[in-house]
Amino acid sequence: MIDINCDMGELTTLLEDGTYEALMNHVTSINIACGGHAGDEKMIRVMVETAKEKNVKIGAHPSYPDRKNFGRYEMDISDKKLSTSILEQITRVINIAEEHNYSISHMKPHGALYNKAANDESLATLIGETIKSINPSLPVMCLAGSKMVSTLKDMGLNVLRESFADRTYEADGSLRKRVLSDALILNPQIAAMQAYNISKNNKLVAHDGTEITLQSETMCIHSDTPEALKIAIAVNNKLNRSQ
Repeated sequence: MIDINCDMGELTTLLEDGTYEALMNHVTSINIACGGHAGDEKMIRVMVETAKEKNVKIGAHPSYPDRKNFGRYEMDISDKKLSTSILEQITRVINIAEEHNYSISHMKPHGALYNKAANDESLATLIGETIKSINPSLPVMCLAGSKMVSTLKDMGLNVLRESFADRTYEADGSLRKRVLSDALILNPQIAAMQAYNISKNNKLVAHDGTEITLQSETMCIHSDTPEALKIAIAVNNKLNRSQ
C-alpha cells in the first residue's frame, strides 16, 4: 500500500476549521512546516500531538527561509546559511516530537527548495549532507524520476520517491508550474484515478496526453488545495478498495 502524505502546519485557518485533523483520518503521514516558509512551535506541537493521537507518521518540511513568499521562490542565499536553516528547521520538529515521545519518520523539502533540488545536483547534495549530519538513516521524500533520487542514493541516503495526486505533470515528469491554470487537479475522482494509476500501474498521463512511467513509494495531497479533504477521501477510498 502506497503511503499517502500531506503537507500541514502551514495555515492557521486550516487548523481552526478542523481541516488538518480531518485530513489525518485519510492519510498515513504528514509533513510539518517548521518555520522556514510557515509554521511555528505552537503549530508544530499541535500537529505532532494530533498525528500521534491518530497514529499518523510525521516528517519535517523545511524550505528556503522565506515566509514572505511562502518558500515558493528560489533564494539568493549562501550554502552555509541555507544548510544551517534547514538543519534548524528539522531539529525544531525533532525536538518537539521528542517532547511527546514521538519520532519523525522522514523529511521533505518544500516549494522552490523541493523543485530546484529535483534537478540541481549541488542543491540536492547540500540537502543530503545536512540530513546526514542530523540522521544518516532519515528518509528523504523527493520527486519520483528526478535527479535528486539518484544523487541521494549515491550518497547512501534512504529515498522515498514521491508522486502527486492533486498536481498535473509535464511530459518530462516534472510538475506543471503552479502559475498555470491547470496545474492543480481539483476534481476528487480525477485525483483518485491518477493516484490509482500511479500506485497500481506505475503510470500517469501528463497534461499533453503523454504517458509517463513512474515508480513511487509515497503520494502527496496538498492540504491547501481546494477540496483537499474530498480529494483525500476519494484517493484513500480508491486505493483501499482496489488492493
